Amino acid sequence: MNDFNAKIIEEFRANEGRVGGMFEGQPLLLLTTKGAKSGRDVTTPVVYLADGDRYVVIASNGGADNNPAWYHNLRATPEATIEVGKETFVTKADFVDDVERDRLYARMVEQAPGFAEYEKKTTRRIPVIALTRTAS
Repeated sequence: MNDFNAKIIEEFRANEGRVGGMFEGQPLLLLTTKGAKSGRDVTTPVVYLADGDRYVVIASNGGADNNPAWYHNLRATPEATIEVGKETFVTKADFVDDVERDRLYARMVEQAPGFAEYEKKTTRRIPVIALTRTAS
C-alpha cells in the first residue's frame, strides 16, 4: 500500500469515515479485496455512489488506460469487505453493463464531476461495480 492510501485509511478509521483533503465531503468507503495474485487482503479507499442498498464504485484508476488492482481482485474473488462510516460488512460485487452502467456512471459524474475527466483520458470503457451486502 502506498503512503497516500495509508494516510487516508488511517484518517478514515480515526474519524468514523470522514476524511479531509481531496476526498473531503465525498462519500468514501474502504474496500478490502483478496489479492488476485498474492491472496493477501488489500484495502483501498474508494469514492462511492449510493444506489438503494448498493454501494457503487467506479474502476476509473484516475483515467489510466488500465483498471485498478482492486478491480482485478474483485474479478478473481467477488466477495469483499467494505467499511462505511463506523460500519464494516461483507459484500458481493456485481459488474454492471450497458444501460445500467451508463446510468450509474452519469450519476457519479453528477456527484463527483472529476469522473467525467477520467472518461476523457482513456479509451477503455471504465467498469462500474455494485457492491451489495451479503447475509454473512
